[in-house]
Amino acid sequence: MTAELHCSAVLFDLDGVLVRSTDSVRRSWTEWARRQGLDPELVLAASSGVRSADTIRQVAPSLDAVAEAARLEAAQAVDVTDVVAVPGAAALLDGLTRPEWAVVTSGTKPLAAARLRAAGLAAPEVLVTAERVERGKPDPAGYMLAARLLGTSPGDCIVVEDAEAGVEAGRRAGMRVIGVADGHGSAHLAGADLVVESLADLGVTGRSDDGFLIRITRTDGL
Repeated sequence: MTAELHCSAVLFDLDGVLVRSTDSVRRSWTEWARRQGLDPELVLAASSGVRSADTIRQVAPSLDAVAEAARLEAAQAVDVTDVVAVPGAAALLDGLTRPEWAVVTSGTKPLAAARLRAAGLAAPEVLVTAERVERGKPDPAGYMLAARLLGTSPGDCIVVEDAEAGVEAGRRAGMRVIGVADGHGSAHLAGADLVVESLADLGVTGRSDDGFLIRITRTDGL
């Protein structure tokens, strides 16, 4: 089953959407949680799609969240040996010009740059990271900023997300959202307009003066 959505820009989350960094994330958060005497699985669940400092505020409110997050993400930025591009990421980005896409991530700029570099993906012209907004996802500020920097209206943007917080942020920004399941089912993506299994199910087609079409192949069962 296929569908097409017209847009003028695509705004991508980074981890789990363009790059696969699950092992690095799990290693760092597990080590951090054990040092703090916390359940690693509960901490990992709380970290999905949100800024590190916001996760720490939730699970360990007595700590200095900003300082702890800085140390955690500095360690993640050098732990990139198994960070790779997700299937279909390079081909999809190759079909877009640099002013047509952005990355909006809950990570810091150094961490995002390290993961893009490790995955062999081009850096976007617009990169919105944790430092650039006062509130992280599910707040829509990051996606609104990306649209403004690209010079396009929110209604002309498509957000691509893999986390519930990110889907909510895109919807609150007034944007259409494509969820990427990547083998994890689609229950947490219920707020998305469409859900695909991977970026390999997306392609760019039908260009016009006011944008282009994203062709979506919906995965059976989603």
